[in-house]
Amino acid sequence: MSNIEQIKEKIRQSGLKVTLQRIAVMEALMMLKNHPTADMVLEYINRRYPAIATGTVYKTLDTFTEKGLIEKIKTDADKMRYDAFTQTHHHIYDPENNEIADYYDSELDKLLSDYFAKKGISNFEIQDIKLQITGKRKSKPENTKYS
Repeated sequence: MSNIEQIKEKIRQSGLKVTLQRIAVMEALMMLKNHPTADMVLEYINRRYPAIATGTVYKTLDTFTEKGLIEKIKTDADKMRYDAFTQTHHHIYDPENNEIADYYDSELDKLLSDYFAKKGISNFEIQDIKLQITGKRKSKPENTKYS
């Protein structure tokens, strides 16, 4: 299945109508693997689909967020970023470079899940746990679990 067909299927499965604008926004989010801002998505779309209006891009990002197709990530610099990968993962954030990377660790996921299953939070039902680990990236060794 081609990348565009995967995008169409993802949009369909969310209950949304497949449109060129929605395909373009999802394509941008998937191609810009660096947790793009709305401006980065706009820049990508303007190069490939110049007829798509700015307001349409913002509305589509909001719709995708509401439908759970993407997630918003707020950085320490109060910049809103978007993540098209919604499966369980965490983020490593370097505020100096405003860089976000995905971090996968099933052992950490289990540890957090078990901890909160045991301890819980009073009068609160946990639906998901996501960490944002803030620090400074030194370098990226070959065997890291983040991308």
